[in-house]
Amino acid sequence: MEQAVGDYADPAVMDWLLAGDVAIEFQARRDLLDDADRRLQARITNEGWGRRFLAARNADGSWGERFYQPKWISSHYTLLDLRTLEIDPGNAQIQQSIAKIISEEKRPDGGIGPARSIPASDVCVNGMFLNYATYFQTPETDLQSIVDFILAQRMDDGGFNCLRNTSGAQHSSLHSSLSVAEGIQQYAASGYAYRLPELIEAADSARDFMLRHRLFRSQRTGEIISPQMLRFPFPPRWKFNILRALDHFRSAGQPWDSRMSDALTIVASKQRPDGRWLLAAPHPGQVHFQMEQVGQPSRWNTLLALRVLRRFGSRMAATQAI
Repeated sequence: MEQAVGDYADPAVMDWLLAGDVAIEFQARRDLLDDADRRLQARITNEGWGRRFLAARNADGSWGERFYQPKWISSHYTLLDLRTLEIDPGNAQIQQSIAKIISEEKRPDGGIGPARSIPASDVCVNGMFLNYATYFQTPETDLQSIVDFILAQRMDDGGFNCLRNTSGAQHSSLHSSLSVAEGIQQYAASGYAYRLPELIEAADSARDFMLRHRLFRSQRTGEIISPQMLRFPFPPRWKFNILRALDHFRSAGQPWDSRMSDALTIVASKQRPDGRWLLAAPHPGQVHFQMEQVGQPSRWNTLLALRVLRRFGSRMAATQAI
């Protein structure tokens, strides 16, 4: 059960969110005020960050130099950014760009490869690809081999690891498992049917894998896997962090699980006295432009944290009171 966002955000913070880029305003109104104004979503194409990403598109429908190069201005990561903005999913230019990737970048194993010099596909890349390809309404027949590839990469512990089919990894990765779970969640939300029950089962097992690690701890020792998982750069790219993971659980409609408690407590603890969350230093790489300033209050992180706390905060408080 969600609680009132006012328990975590005062009116000044809400006003600050609503004064941001139109993509932030659209998602904040929808997720924090229950006001899904599609007129705002329609404006993302022609205003602010959405317009700037689209303006960087090459004449051949790509971004950057190649599908995955260079980070983070390649077609792959730009399309992931556009999906994160929740720009109009029926955008014809974007759909053409995705069709170009499908026609040029599929590998013999049925997946999308990070580079033409690499014969094996990468399950983390394919999870992200499934996320934006289904958001932008790619025909199901074009995605079937990608679904087949993803399901073939599922590991015995329930998650996924992009090194399974290249160097023989035996343990799943939080990074890959989250990217695949996000892709499957969007696939299901967009109404696709091909092998859907198997995908839903795979997403459930990937989330259970994450929860067995309490989202950031070694299952064997209980130690923090990496301090980077507790930092909040935005966009997160392919890398796992606890705020991104919790927002996925929220988006996927998952119920409260006490194994989320440690991560949610850390997220709540990072709220500043002014009610906002800061932006951590980004993952190194070239960008089209900076959406926000490092070390300053971040509308993206504040939006994500508030909607996660709205969804799970009351359950966290109840757990801590026991």
